[in-house]
Amino acid sequence: WDETHFGKMGSYYINRTFFFDVHPPLGKMLIGLAGYLSGYDGTFPFQKPGDRYEQHNYIGMRGFCAFLGSCLVPFAYLTVLELSKSLPAALLTAFILIFDTGCITLSQYILLDPILMFFLMGAVLSMVKCNNCADRPFSASWWFWLSLTGVNLAGAMGVKFVGLFVVLLVGLNTIYDLWDLLGNLSLSLVVFGKHLLARVLCLIVLPLALYTAMFAVHFAVLNRSGPGDGFFSSAFQSQLIGNNLHNVSIPE
Repeated sequence: WDETHFGKMGSYYINRTFFFDVHPPLGKMLIGLAGYLSGYDGTFPFQKPGDRYEQHNYIGMRGFCAFLGSCLVPFAYLTVLELSKSLPAALLTAFILIFDTGCITLSQYILLDPILMFFLMGAVLSMVKCNNCADRPFSASWWFWLSLTGVNLAGAMGVKFVGLFVVLLVGLNTIYDLWDLLGNLSLSLVVFGKHLLARVLCLIVLPLALYTAMFAVHFAVLNRSGPGDGFFSSAFQSQLIGNNLHNVSIPE
């Protein structure tokens, strides 16, 4: 059922047709981009679950989701390896995911779930990697993992609002780190200020900028009238090609 839902939204992006949905746009934009790059023309109607794709090229969209779903295995392996330093524990974690029926099923269809899980687990892995660089702050690797954590937070929030949970996890971890640094009497307040500023830039400013940019792309791409017009003002509808109000002068 959900493949019918999100596959249709991928088609909307390819056809540049405006629509409204409760979820942020990143996941559906990526599905649309995968379809576009793999030769899907956005003409399949996605009317009801179980309809045959026939000659329509859906492989790119499913393949993209399957690839992101398969990335969960190395992400889980590396996260557990970093946390436990135990190769058997990391291998066990990887094998549990490889043979998990739910993970396999969710990853083989055109869904937001594998995309969301990719960014969620990417954020956790980046956070753990950054924590393990704590003995060499402000090094290239420390900046890389801290920035990548922020990118993954934006990705998780940009797919579904349930990504807030990983934002909360990273936030609590950051508060713990900063509290620990504040209690370190060998650090000056200037150095602590640099730590605080680095985290504000990478974990607040960067994710917010990327999240805003997603919506900028969303509104730039969807410039044709569609089923989402009625949710927005007359002034907004006047900017959509094909709308009855297109180019009509609307008083403030």
